[in-house]
Amino acid sequence: MTEKIDSTAGYFLAGLSVGWLISTLFAPKSGEGTRAYLSKRVKEGGEHARKKARELRASAEDLVDSGKELVNEKKEQLEAKLEDYLPEKSKAKGV
Repeated sequence: MTEKIDSTAGYFLAGLSVGWLISTLFAPKSGEGTRAYLSKRVKEGGEHARKKARELRASAEDLVDSGKELVNEKKEQLEAKLEDYLPEKSKAKGV
């Protein structure tokens, strides 16, 4: 199901990009004006993509850190329960 959503989203974004490009190329501007506009927009898009990539990386790092904390907490809880259980088990055997 996720693959279908990813595929559909990819086609949608590709269609959106092609539509934007065609509408820009047929806009009532001179060729030089259109090229300058496209160049400016590509730079802005690259900057935006880099900014979003940094934000995504920071949020992924935060998510990984919180996951590590959760695993460590659960590990400590499990160790505490095992310590409580193991002495009772050895007492039952008469050790």
